[in-house]
Parts: sequence; C-alpha cells; structure tokens
Amino acid sequence: MLQKRSIVVFSVIIILCLLSLAGCGGNSAAPQQESQANPIIIGAPLPSAFLYGWDAERAITLAVEEINAKGGVKVGDEQRPLQVEVIDTRDLEPSVPVSDALMAVEKLILDKQVDFLVGGPARSEAALAAMDLVSRNQKIFIATTGFLSPQFEVSVAENYDQLKYCFRITGSSKTMVGEMLSVFDNLKENYAFDKVAIMVQDVAHARAGGEIMFDQLQQKGWQVMNPEIYPTGTTDYSAGLIKAKNFGAQVIFIWMDMPESSILLKQYADMKLPALPYGFINAAEQPGFSAATEGKGEYTMVHLVNAGNAPAEVTPLTMEFFNAYQQRWNIEPEGYGTSSSYQAIYTLVDAIERAGSTEPEKVITALEETDMVGVYGQIKFNENHQVIPSLDPAEGAVPQVIQWQDGKRETVLPTAIATAPLKFPPWMDK
Repeated sequence: MLQKRSIVVFSVIIILCLLSLAGCGGNSAAPQQESQANPIIIGAPLPSAFLYGWDAERAITLAVEEINAKGGVKVGDEQRPLQVEVIDTRDLEPSVPVSDALMAVEKLILDKQVDFLVGGPARSEAALAAMDLVSRNQKIFIATTGFLSPQFEVSVAENYDQLKYCFRITGSSKTMVGEMLSVFDNLKENYAFDKVAIMVQDVAHARAGGEIMFDQLQQKGWQVMNPEIYPTGTTDYSAGLIKAKNFGAQVIFIWMDMPESSILLKQYADMKLPALPYGFINAAEQPGFSAATEGKGEYTMVHLVNAGNAPAEVTPLTMEFFNAYQQRWNIEPEGYGTSSSYQAIYTLVDAIERAGSTEPEKVITALEETDMVGVYGQIKFNENHQVIPSLDPAEGAVPQVIQWQDGKRETVLPTAIATAPLKFPPWMDK
C-alpha cells in the first residue's frame, strides 16, 4: 500500500514538473507575441448599403490582404501589419443628416483609435464637414469614393494649415466636366448632335456638375433644356423624359449616384426615347446592371471617373487589380470607388515607407511627393492635395467612359484605352 502511495506521489510530482515546464514555455512565448509589431489601423467610413460603400470596402480589404500577405508595411526597421476598421456612415441614405456620418467618423477616431482614414463619407456635404473633424484630430484622410465636390480643393487652398491632412485620390466634378465636354465635342463633330436634356440628383456635386454642364454646353453651341433636379430616392422620371422628348434632345445627360437612377433608364428604354443616355450614373456602373434591367440598359454611357473600374489596359497594374478583385469577390470591379479605394491603400503605404514613419507631418510630406504608377495612371497630387487628372496614363489619373453593349461594359473613351467603338440604339436617327 505504501509502495502504491509512493508511486502516486512520484507521479504527481512528475506531472507538476511537466506543468511547470509548460508554464515556463508559455511565459517565454508571451514576450514573443508581445514583441510583434502593432498594426497600423485604417478607418474606413463608408455607406455600406450602397455601391460606393461596399465596393470601396472590398477594394480596401483586397489591398490590405495583399500587403499583409507580403509581410506588411516597412516602417523604418519594423514590419507592421495593416488592420481595417469599417463603419457604416449611412450618408447616402435619404434623410440621414450629416451629423450621423460625422458621429461615425468620430467613433473611428476616438473609439477605434485609427491611425489613418481612407474612403468616405461619400456624400459631398458629409465629406466636406468630415474634413474639419479629421484635421482637428490630426488624422490623414484620403477620400476615395463619392465626394466629387470641387469645394474640396477650394477648402484646402484657403485653409492649408488646418486641412493639410486631407487628400483626394479620385476625380472631382470640375475635372469630370472637362472630360464629359470632350465626349459632347465628339458627338457634335461626328454626329451633328446639338440638343441635350440635363437630369441631376439634388446633392451638391450633382447640382454643381449640372449647372456647369448647362453653361459650358450652351457656350459650345448646344441647345440645352433647363436641368431637371430630382431628390434622392426619386422613383418616377417619366415627366422629365417626356419633356426631353418634346424638346428634341439627342442626349440625356444624367448625373446621379442613387440606385434609383436605374428606374430612369428603364423608363427611357420603355419610351424608346430617341436620345443617347450618358453621364455619371450609379446604377449603370455595376456589372449586374444589364441583367437587372432585363437588357433595357443597352447603349447607356457611363463615366466611371477612374479607369480600372471596368476592363481596360491602362497600366501594367490595371488588369492585375481587375483580375485579383474578380477572383477575391467573384465579381468584376463594380464601379466608381473601387479602383481608387484599392489605389489609396497602396499610395498610403508607399508614403509611410518613404517617410519611415506613421507620424502625420512626415506622411503628409511623403504623400505630397507621391509619383507612382497606379491602377489608373501616374498617381500625383497637386498643391491642393487633389490627384492630378490626365488622358495620358503616363501623366496622371485617367478617366474611363463605358457603354453597355451586348450586356457587357465596353470602354469607349478615352480612345487610347477603348475596347469598342460607340454604338447607338436602333430607334435613334443619327
């Protein structure tokens, strides 16, 4: 009996020793885990229920996954992973006040302790207000989706010391107007078009774009119907389309980022209105648009702002991004905000690595000196922190105009990256 008791005691001692050794091993592993570099936290305030939110989130996620898979970000002598914190700003929802979007941005800054902000808000009024908030908290913010108001550059120019933290890596309504006017020049010169109806959404960037297009087209000799302005969420456009038909419009120029714009295009097709629909049209950007409209979206031309949001050979990186996005999310890049959000992460990482720091002042300087090949051309910022646009990918950020042809998005302009010539609906007399 004593012998058995001794064996039990001896066994307990052995087990305790093993547990002790295991505990020592655990303690030695703990410092190793603690020594791992802290992540660089990127806050992504986005309207998650809308195209310009979910496509941006997917693109940001893809870029972060790619960078982390390669070891993360080199900050001086340290490799640090990226971490993304996404919050729904709801700023593209009808009747949601700007203050709600600002509270979402503030939560990322104060609660999530983010180091940088990339993405939205997408609604111009909310994004302009967010510029002051992020700057007060000394957080670098790269706008990538929505937010096309030309007021961005004006604000940075007038208040550089306060708003130097803000950058925009996508186009603006001001630069888009020049690109769109070149399309109208093409239509006037090659097809003798001279009448246009304008339909815009009642948000800052769309109203501004519509007003500028109205003035500029008149100066170029076009007969222009007074802009029809529609509140966000409008579901019936028939009265405006009838007005455009009676006016004799050959082009229906549309500037809307609400999904309900698909209803406008369905009504246009049902009426067989003898005009070419063209503009900045949220619903018509997405790969599933043709199927969703049962083919009624054919011939619609859409300005995707930055190239890479539909197939095109712009730089060696364009189709690499396109194919990676499609493989990761089982869908083609979905529209405006996709390529620019992906590019923003790589541009930020490039600046951090050149700065050798995440300290805002150093990263700001590095961003201002950015000159890199990107998904949609050479990425450089002007003195007001706006990405420099160009029709030449070697000189700046290139736009992309697509047209729905046979259920696919074909790039028709700029000519240098076109994948197909322009087509017209059979009921239209050119």
